[in-house]
Amino acid sequence: MTLDGRLLARAKTALEEKRELKKERRSYRLQKVYAAAPRVRELDMEIRGTMAELVGFALGADTALNVDDIRNKNLNLQEERRAELISAGFPADYLDDDYMCSKCNDTGYCETKMCDCLRELYKEEQREALSSLLKLGDETFDSFDLSFYDDTAASDTGISPRRSMEVVYEICIEYARKYGYNSMNLFFNGAPGLGKTFLSACIARVVADNGFSVVYDIAASIFSKFEDVKFMRTGDSEELRGEVKKSREDIKRYLECDLLIIDDLGTEMTTSFTISALYEVVNTRLITGRKTLINSNLTLNELHRRYSEQIMSRLEGEYQVLTFYGDDIRKKRKELDLC
Repeated sequence: MTLDGRLLARAKTALEEKRELKKERRSYRLQKVYAAAPRVRELDMEIRGTMAELVGFALGADTALNVDDIRNKNLNLQEERRAELISAGFPADYLDDDYMCSKCNDTGYCETKMCDCLRELYKEEQREALSSLLKLGDETFDSFDLSFYDDTAASDTGISPRRSMEVVYEICIEYARKYGYNSMNLFFNGAPGLGKTFLSACIARVVADNGFSVVYDIAASIFSKFEDVKFMRTGDSEELRGEVKKSREDIKRYLECDLLIIDDLGTEMTTSFTISALYEVVNTRLITGRKTLINSNLTLNELHRRYSEQIMSRLEGEYQVLTFYGDDIRKKRKELDLC
């Protein structure tokens, strides 16, 4: 699984903030105890002294006590400390400095492997990033309502939009739950308002929760990042150079994430440059075995007229095409809300 460097940095920052908060909380408790039970401060200093004696003993320093004597002294001091805490009205474990995660001792890593605690923080950052881009609300497979699709059989195929969408829906569920390196690329096409972005969001949510890196963006935004990098001038201001640096980082994420979702392909202004950028994204991800989900309101014939043969041969040959049928769901929802 490929991790998004930007999100991993945020997750590490979140872990550090948790560590700092825990440190501040313990410091507050310590001062509270010392004020109420001054003897605890003295005991803490004596306990630290026994630890220094153990270290000195291990290093061969001269000491009047043997290791068992030092350990017994330490245990007696700790027992007295617990009694002082209880006597002052505090729980015996009030000052215990247990780690938030016993696996990694709050470092985020077990030797060189990322710990589950840091991975969970990474997932939270990814969910937040996807939520802000996809405007995630109730986009779950369970909330996808097939009743909005007409159940009347089409005259040309004999199949109703609802039946067609049931098949699309089941494929999307299976894709999300079993997503892996052997998964297919997906191409969603159909008129606006039929649920393409909704089901993309459902897939993104499940795949991300399973630990894969997912990046979502609309086609026009992706191509604008390529333009930023391509047309940067040496005399650009520091602010513009900063934006270009961010665009480079975004392009790296587009090319290297486990699952890239490109929304609204075909709404961008089509130029030779955008066609070249699309080819680079599609081809690079195919070569490296990374998966892509593309949404478009255009039919395959319209796509043929707009994009190059090199792109279309890859979309038709390497992507599972799922066509969405029916009438605009957004309009139907609006009409119901007005009723």
